[in-house]
Amino acid sequence: MTRMSEETIENKRKRLIFRSWHRGTREMDLIMGSFADQNIPQMAEGDLALYDDILQHPDPDLYNWITGKEDVPANYANTVLDQLIAHRPHEILQGGNAE
Repeated sequence: MTRMSEETIENKRKRLIFRSWHRGTREMDLIMGSFADQNIPQMAEGDLALYDDILQHPDPDLYNWITGKEDVPANYANTVLDQLIAHRPHEILQGGNAE
């Protein structure tokens, strides 16, 4: 039973990383993908669920929240989104544009 749970969590991690790198816009691919690569492998199951919920939001809303152009609505605020916002998206985008 434990082995199956670990495989299920590992599959979820792989799915979330894939979805993070395939958002639809280059900017969001870079922001979400780099965050996922750095954080998802260590996330607990509860945080994985929160991140999965974050990925359900449209890119324009997420981009505006992450870059500080709009405040995060209180009902969407959580610790994982706070980590994502602290992930320094401007530095990621500057590095991504230099390629």
